[in-house]
Amino acid sequence: INKISNMELTIKSLFFIPIFLAAFGYLGIQLKGIIDRIKIGTPENRFDRVPERLFNVLQIAFGQSKLLREPIAGVLHVLIFWGFVLFIFAVLEAIIQGFYAKFTFEIFGGFYTLVTVTQDIFGMLVFLAVLFSLYRRFIQKVPRLQVEQHSQMEAALILSLIMLVVLSMFGQNMAHVAKNNFILSEYEVRPFTYTLSSLFYDSGSMAANISFEVFWWIHILVIFVFMNLLPSSKHLHIITSIPNVFFAKLDEEKNILRPINLDDESLEYYGVDDIDKFSWKQILDGYSCTECGRCTSVCPAANTGKSLSPKKIIVDIRKRANEKAPLILAGENGNEKFDNTLVHNFISDTELWQCTTCMACVQECPVMIEHVESIVDMRRHLVLTESNFPSELNNVFKSLETNGSPWAFNQADRALWADGLNIKTMAEDSDCEYLFWVGCAGSYDDRYKKVSRAFAQIMKKADVDFRILGTEEVCNGDTARRLGNEYLAQELMKQNIETLNNYKVKKIVTACPHCFNSLGKEFKQFGGNYDVVHHTEMINDLLKKGKISLKSNSVKSKITYHDSCYLGRYNDIYDSPRQSLSNLDGVELVEMERNKSKGFCCGAGGGRMFLEDVEGGRINEERTKEALSTTADTIGTACPFCMTMMSDGVKSFNKTDDVAVKDIAEIVFENLQ
Repeated sequence: INKISNMELTIKSLFFIPIFLAAFGYLGIQLKGIIDRIKIGTPENRFDRVPERLFNVLQIAFGQSKLLREPIAGVLHVLIFWGFVLFIFAVLEAIIQGFYAKFTFEIFGGFYTLVTVTQDIFGMLVFLAVLFSLYRRFIQKVPRLQVEQHSQMEAALILSLIMLVVLSMFGQNMAHVAKNNFILSEYEVRPFTYTLSSLFYDSGSMAANISFEVFWWIHILVIFVFMNLLPSSKHLHIITSIPNVFFAKLDEEKNILRPINLDDESLEYYGVDDIDKFSWKQILDGYSCTECGRCTSVCPAANTGKSLSPKKIIVDIRKRANEKAPLILAGENGNEKFDNTLVHNFISDTELWQCTTCMACVQECPVMIEHVESIVDMRRHLVLTESNFPSELNNVFKSLETNGSPWAFNQADRALWADGLNIKTMAEDSDCEYLFWVGCAGSYDDRYKKVSRAFAQIMKKADVDFRILGTEEVCNGDTARRLGNEYLAQELMKQNIETLNNYKVKKIVTACPHCFNSLGKEFKQFGGNYDVVHHTEMINDLLKKGKISLKSNSVKSKITYHDSCYLGRYNDIYDSPRQSLSNLDGVELVEMERNKSKGFCCGAGGGRMFLEDVEGGRINEERTKEALSTTADTIGTACPFCMTMMSDGVKSFNKTDDVAVKDIAEIVFENLQ
């Protein structure tokens, strides 16, 4: 009997070992090829601050925190993900049994109890999760999951293989229990398997012995097929998502654009027109995309019928990498495929100019893909290398160059908004606590000049020691930078930094989220280090400290607050505007369906404020419709761009007599004692 047992072991191993070596060898070749393709990208340091990066991996990759923002899909994915993580012991056990058939993790004692009960419970949960996932994709047909036929077939295949892995694992374990006469070992706990086993087998039957081997082979072969399909499918994210999360930007780097070193005389191009000009991380983004569609489902452009799909942008990066990278690696010059470029041939100019840079796509991406930076890099190529951009931007760029603002106003008029308020400039007296950065809209836009005056009077009432730059202030550069004109943006930023540093400015307050983000985060790239607060933060702080107080109101009102993308998603400021409104007597604060980190863009960011909608509906009208559905009598804002877009939206619905659009500063100022 022992000789027969040894022969079976040898024959099984003789078949298994070459299959094992072939499977892992081929997987290694595929993964090396992908790594080589990623490495054609330009250098970028993402290896710093390892502890923080590991924490992100634990929270986002293993904790699945982003996926759980959408509860149903999130729970399904958590079950499948953690099921596979925990199935690793079943896979290892099966692989080792290919070399030595009698191996079992039972040798680890109590640990085996955890292994077996986990396999049983998660096996059943994964089975149900896969069934529900198939239902959502092919019967319920969730819109964001509807992709091209090839991807649909691929999704069906992968889900089917996951199902087969689970069923073969159960089949193997059921046969194992039966061939051992339904006697579980000391540390073995298999509630589902034990119950099901008695339905299919008689104690110690030959069928159980044969079934065990059959299911073992099915299980191991499906796993080998599954892992070798991953590198050539969108499910490669199973391998790349954890590294992509690890290399993602950390909190204070988040949503900051990388600068171009314009002083580098050896630089041969600006921006990105093809795959090899992206950084290696941006190419890794392409290989990490799950095509889940979360990014496109929240994109304001896509939601209003425009061409832009953030998912398509990232998938196109992967497609182009698969097409061009092998040719680069092989050193094949002159190939006709080099005549194509990612920009124009894969991604149209129209798509790139439709982005509002609202960061909704980045916020929702479960694997931390950075869509917006790649889009802006391609815009940089269009503007700086090709001088190819929408005609409306000619006047914007010219005005920024000559007037220091995107509008053709006289720089000498920048401080006229403050007439009669007795506000000193830094040139008159720079000894102050805060510089009030007014911004272009706050200085020139008739509607937002009222906000500047309201906020300035709030500060004066609270005895805040502040100054303004007046005619020395020029645009912060955000608009030029997001539109791809990095050269102009840096000129404006450096000019402002020179002025601010000359006055030794330390603290800045501003009512514009775009100025707030640029001054506080991106100016640091060029030597401008300032403590910047948004006016909603200061107002809320003044209320908390009792430096300003509010009157009692006999008239009741209902206010809904619209989150600015650059205040919210860019800088995580959601509470201070709401707290200020909640302090108002007689005010009921009602939320729109999409609010806070899930808020919907007004449509003006990324320079879209200065571009016409030539395709699809208007983003601001989509958002205004949502605000009007709350039946609020006032739409609260905290951004000049948002105010303009929401005001235009209210006009388009003929609701100007019923609904007012006001900044938080105006609302609070009107209610001061």
